[in-house]
Amino acid sequence: MSQKIQILWADDEIDLLKPHILFLRSKGYEISPVTNGEDAVEQVQEHNFDLVFLDENMPGLPGLEALARIKAIKPALPVVMITKSEEEYIMEEAIGSQIADYLIKPVNPNQILLAIKKIVDHKRLVSEKTTSGYQQDFRNLGMAFNDDLTAQQWADTYQKLVHWEIELEKSQDAGMKEVFAMQKAEANRQFSRFIANNYLDWLNQPDDDSPVMSHNLLRKKFLPLLQEGKPQFLVVIDNLRLDQLRVIEPMLADFFHFDKVEPYFSILPTSTEFARNALFAGMMPADIKKRFPDKWVDGDDEGSKNMHEAFFLNEQLKRAGKNLKVAYHKITTLQQGKQLVDNANNLFSNDLVVVVYNFVDMLSHARSEMNVIKELADDEAAYRSITRSWFEHSPLFELLKKVAEKQIPVVITTDHGTIKVGDPVRIVGDRNTTTNLRFKEGKNLSYDNNDLFVIDKPEKAHLVKPYLSSTYVFATSDQYFCYPNNYHHFVNLYRNTFQHGGISLEEVIIPFAVLRPKAQ
Repeated sequence: MSQKIQILWADDEIDLLKPHILFLRSKGYEISPVTNGEDAVEQVQEHNFDLVFLDENMPGLPGLEALARIKAIKPALPVVMITKSEEEYIMEEAIGSQIADYLIKPVNPNQILLAIKKIVDHKRLVSEKTTSGYQQDFRNLGMAFNDDLTAQQWADTYQKLVHWEIELEKSQDAGMKEVFAMQKAEANRQFSRFIANNYLDWLNQPDDDSPVMSHNLLRKKFLPLLQEGKPQFLVVIDNLRLDQLRVIEPMLADFFHFDKVEPYFSILPTSTEFARNALFAGMMPADIKKRFPDKWVDGDDEGSKNMHEAFFLNEQLKRAGKNLKVAYHKITTLQQGKQLVDNANNLFSNDLVVVVYNFVDMLSHARSEMNVIKELADDEAAYRSITRSWFEHSPLFELLKKVAEKQIPVVITTDHGTIKVGDPVRIVGDRNTTTNLRFKEGKNLSYDNNDLFVIDKPEKAHLVKPYLSSTYVFATSDQYFCYPNNYHHFVNLYRNTFQHGGISLEEVIIPFAVLRPKAQ
């Protein structure tokens, strides 16, 4: 085989399995043996494996508990459970925890070979186990929302919510899905209050609890990854939520190891012209305008505000003392994506290749404008499904496979997320007020809602202040702004569409993933 499969085998009687291990090694597999569950979990944390064989009955940490910990660390890692017991509840417990297969001892080499290749249909058991697992975690999550969480704890909590949201797609329990939707809505209400209470302090009086944000992401997280003489790819998929990354992760896992997925916080507004410019410039919008006045465009045309990202990136690299050969490509059409793949070999001579991909953002906007997209992306699960389908057949996936072949590491991140809106809020502003449905910037804004986050002194948020009396108003949770004129028409037009610019878990807490290509 062109690439050796890395297998972790955990069994307290591993010495008795030496003939099996030698047999598998003769077939080209790489085996790492351990004798207990604790060591298995540690190995999964520290190394990358393609498959785990896990003995159910080991002293110390039992196999089922080790399985749960392994899945928490790397959900996509397939695990084959090996047990001496034929008791049905043990098999169902293991299958419900999403093992790839199970075997009854004593096992023979051919069974092991077959287990590597086959897939067990366990949809019903997974559904039952998922519902049961969420029921057990429901109370813990609910209590967490009412605690005084740090930014990191909110990021951890949101990752748990994303995990259960994706898992519950497999469940047939509509009632449990409704309970989850209510819990997630409450989490968003509490998170919005958390942002309102802490956001300005993060910008003006940062401390150890302040999260990594758009304007310091590259400096803190990406630039330390750059190594002299070794190329690096940075892929920024506009509007990519954490749950969307999770559903494309299994496809990428065939070619890359996910060394880490660390959420970071988008600045406000959570929209492209603000967050992505801050990401590439390494500074907040007001500071960008002050330092590069000819590169910042005031007004409401989002596209025109992101014309200088390559310039901002190069300036940030210079400030960091990084003298690199950089290639920057922004992809907004299918044809551009195909051309980039066709010319991929020209990219690999660069120290740093940056690819900005706009499909997900276009999908979000298109859903507001096209009935066909509205039908296809009727809910969160469908939105993830479209993202997964797009990615599977996209030029971006083809490009990343070529990058993996060249053994070049990749970072995948985004500038902001998006949320499905459902709660209209009346707002009044003059003709110069911005048109974004999740935030408004203008003068003499009028609104009647206590849940909004208002910044009446934009300079405190390092935001551009077009007028002396400029105010920024942010929608929270699933709110969206509508003007009184023709109010009901626009309420119905935009209800249940995906929007960004405001404050929600989905918009603010977004992924930063470090991928390392698998050895050839």
